[in-house]
Amino acid sequence: MKTLDLIIPCYNEAQVLPLLMQALQEVRAALNSYDCRLIFVDDGSSDATLDVLKGFAAADRAVRYLSFSRNFGKEAAMLAGLRAAKADYIGILDADLQHSPALLPEMLHALEEGYDVAAAKRTDRSGENKLVSRLSNAFYKLSNRVSDVQIDPGAQDFRVMRRCVADAILSLPEHRRFTKGIFAFVGFRTKWFPHENAARAAGETKWSLAKLVRYALDGILAFSDRLLLLPLFFGALCCGGSLIALLVQLILQLCTPVTVHAVHPLVAVAFLLTGLLLLSLGVLGVYLSRVLTEVRGRPQYIIRESNLS
Repeated sequence: MKTLDLIIPCYNEAQVLPLLMQALQEVRAALNSYDCRLIFVDDGSSDATLDVLKGFAAADRAVRYLSFSRNFGKEAAMLAGLRAAKADYIGILDADLQHSPALLPEMLHALEEGYDVAAAKRTDRSGENKLVSRLSNAFYKLSNRVSDVQIDPGAQDFRVMRRCVADAILSLPEHRRFTKGIFAFVGFRTKWFPHENAARAAGETKWSLAKLVRYALDGILAFSDRLLLLPLFFGALCCGGSLIALLVQLILQLCTPVTVHAVHPLVAVAFLLTGLLLLSLGVLGVYLSRVLTEVRGRPQYIIRESNLS
């Protein structure tokens, strides 16, 4: 009998967890040929999420849970789940039922057919904030333009993979992780499953606009170094503009009998150069910040308690 570990990151999901567990129990009944474990990762929830998980574990030996000492974020939760998973097949799905567990049998069938990864692909963004949707589309366009790693705009974290894929993901050592990019980077044969956007079964989304912007910035910085070329581009642009301005000033001085002073343009150019210099230093500072994070080597998460043996 093959083994299956399902990783479910949770953050303040006490309301929806009973509904999720009911859906998972129905799916597990259909997956009776697999030895299935459920690995819940409590990402420092402030509600009764951990108590609910302990209740699940007391009633079902297949339920395992990890609880962080504070909120470290979904990326850390997925990483902790992957490290805890030991099965032949490993799946990741959200706790809010926006990822339908009913797709799992089809996904596992794809792995049995020879695929390495079976992943859900969102076909629409219905029910999502329009501004967030537009910003998300803009992010993927920008990311795919500046990065060598191409991410499908509809790709979701909801997927099932072979053990070798999980090992490849865990072999990447970075601390500031962008898992969607890591999935694309490691490659492997992937079968995509169209998945309609679904509303949360209960509770509210934990993604604010600020968090989404930081997440997008992590994604771009993690898989592209082309922003480091911006200072070179701006430097060349400013040098070229300055040479043109000097040439124009020289022509005016030679062709006009009255002395022409270009004080205001020079002040404008000075401000422009200062702004570009600060922008360039800012780009370098962002990359330096990421280098500092990696050099520190602090753990991505701290486990407060767990029932994993």
